Amino acid sequence: MNFRFTITIIVFFISTSIVKAQYTMHKMLNVGYVYQNQTFGEVGGKLLFLKNDDVIYRAGISALMGSTHSEFAIMPKLQADVLLNFEKNVDFYHSYYFLVGAEGTNKYIAPKVGISLFGIVDLTGGYAFSLGEAKLNGKELKGLNINFTLNVPLVFLHDKFK
Repeated sequence: MNFRFTITIIVFFISTSIVKAQYTMHKMLNVGYVYQNQTFGEVGGKLLFLKNDDVIYRAGISALMGSTHSEFAIMPKLQADVLLNFEKNVDFYHSYYFLVGAEGTNKYIAPKVGISLFGIVDLTGGYAFSLGEAKLNGKELKGLNINFTLNVPLVFLHDKFK
């Protein structure tokens, strides 16, 4: 499992350098809440890729932290999203995007849909499917998946504290 995870990370960073030549890339920090058959806090980072603001691609990695059966647990999470808004020449309509994506951990995979305000505040829902017999401290993580995420662009932080 560690070998696959390492290969995934290497491919992710190589692909981001290739895509960077064609798209504008922005780095973001994300914090959030995840309900996946229990409550998790989420902290991580995302890369946002765009040519124009009609279709935006995001890829990220984060850590889910929570308590299962009175034991603290941390899970790695990979995610990919596509944000869509096809309204042309109207800036106000680009305040919201429809979001389609997927997330995966070493315990489950969850396709999701939702809405994003300015690409910064996300509210998504989906259904998670367990990977084999994977359990977290004896609890199976399948079923309803709800995410509330705040994405903070690093450019904003850099300019704010400059």
